[in-house]
Amino acid sequence: MMEKKVYIETYGCQMNVNDSEVVLSILQDEGYSLTENIEEATLILANTCSIRDNAEQRIWGRIDQFRLQKRTRPEVIIGILGCMAERLKEKLLTKVDLVAGPDSYRSLPSLLRAIAPERPQINVLLSHEETYADIKPVRMDKNGVSAFISIMRGCNNVCSYCVVPYTRGAERSRDPFTIVNEAKDLWSRGYKEVTLLGQNVDSYHWIDKETGKHSTNFAQLLEMVAKISPDLRVRFSTSHPKDISDEVIYTMAMYGNICRHIHLPVQSGSSIMLEKMRRKYNREWYLERVAKIRSVIPDCGITTDVIAGFSGETEQDHQDTLTLMEKVVFDSAFMFAYSERPGTLASKKYPDDIPYEVKTKRLNEIIELQGKMSLKSNEKEIGKTVKVLVEGPSKKNPAELCGRASNNKMCVFPSKGEKAGDYCEVEVVSVTSATLICKRIESYI
Repeated sequence: MMEKKVYIETYGCQMNVNDSEVVLSILQDEGYSLTENIEEATLILANTCSIRDNAEQRIWGRIDQFRLQKRTRPEVIIGILGCMAERLKEKLLTKVDLVAGPDSYRSLPSLLRAIAPERPQINVLLSHEETYADIKPVRMDKNGVSAFISIMRGCNNVCSYCVVPYTRGAERSRDPFTIVNEAKDLWSRGYKEVTLLGQNVDSYHWIDKETGKHSTNFAQLLEMVAKISPDLRVRFSTSHPKDISDEVIYTMAMYGNICRHIHLPVQSGSSIMLEKMRRKYNREWYLERVAKIRSVIPDCGITTDVIAGFSGETEQDHQDTLTLMEKVVFDSAFMFAYSERPGTLASKKYPDDIPYEVKTKRLNEIIELQGKMSLKSNEKEIGKTVKVLVEGPSKKNPAELCGRASNNKMCVFPSKGEKAGDYCEVEVVSVTSATLICKRIESYI
C-alpha cells in the first residue's frame, strides 16, 4: 500500500496556521504523515486567505504548480482549504480535486475517500457551532517554543471592506476550560509562549450551555491562562478598538507574563472613513483607547493595520491617517492599498474610485512615515533592560541569538550557547527601525 503523505502550504493569518494544525491532526488519524517535500506527497493542500486580491492570485499560481505534480503522478490529490475555498468554490472545482471551507475539516476523511476521476469533492458549509475544541492540533512549528491557540471562530462585525464574515461565518467562542487545558498541555511539552487567536478576541464570551449561568469573558480567560505558570508567556491577537475593555487592560497589567503588546488595527485615521468602513468607532475613540492603554501599561507595544485608498478617501482623510500615526507612534504596522473584495458590503455599495496611482502614492507615504515612527519607538528602548524569549540563531549572524521582548520587539544579541526557549536578560544599546540590538546581562536557562 502506498504511504499516505500530506504536503500543506499555509497562507494568510495566524488563524490559518492553527487551522492547518487542526487539519493535520484529523489527517494523521487517517494515516497521513506530514512531508515538506511536495514531490513525495500523495495529498497536496493549500490553506488559503481571501482578505486581499493579491493573496488569491498567488494561490492560483500555486495551483498551476500543484497540477504539474499531478501530470507526472496522476494519483496525487490536490485540495484547497480555507477562506478562498469558501468564496470561490465552483471556480476551484474545475482545477482541483477537493474544496473544503473553514468549518468542514472534520469531513476531510470522507471527502478524500469519495474522490474519483472527474468527481471532485466539496464541503463549504458554514457552522454556528464548530470550534474544533476537542481536536488536539499537531504543531507544525519547528522550534517548539511558541504555539497558537484558537479561542473563537468567525466574526460578527461585518466591516464594509472585509470578506471574513462571509468566509468564516458568525462568531462563536470556545469552552474556556478546553483552551486552558490546551495551554497546559503545551506548557507540559516545553512550550514557553501561547498566542490566543480570534478575529476579535475582545468579544470572546462563553456561556455554559447546560446551566446557562457560567460565563467567561476575554479578560477572565486571559487570567485563567496566565495563572498556568508565571514562566508561560501569553499573547493574543487581534483586538478590536471598539471592544477592548478596561478590564482587559488592567488584567494585562496585573500579570507580568501577559505580554505588553496589543495589535489594535485602526485602518484609517479619518472618522469619515471609519464610519464608511463600519468600524463602529471614530478617531477620538481610538486615541482614547490608546491613551488608556498607555496610562495603565506605559511600556505596552501597540501595532496596527492601515488601509490606503478606501472608497471616497480624500486627501484630507489620508492626512488624518498620517497625523494619527504621528500621534500614536505605532511600533509597526501592516499597511495595504485597498483591495475590493467581491461580496462585501463595500463592493455592493461603494465604488472602488481611488486611482491606482493615488493609492500607491498614499500607501508609500504611510510606509515611509511608519518607518520613521518605528525607529522613533525603538529609540525609546535604548538603555532599557529587557527579558527576551530566545527563538533561535539570528538569520544574519549565527553567532547571535534573536527573540522577542514582552512588547513584541525583536532583539538580537550575542549567543552564549542558549537554545530556543531559554530566557535571556539583555540591555538595548542601539536600534534599527525593525530591531533592538542588545548586549548580554544575564541568562535564565
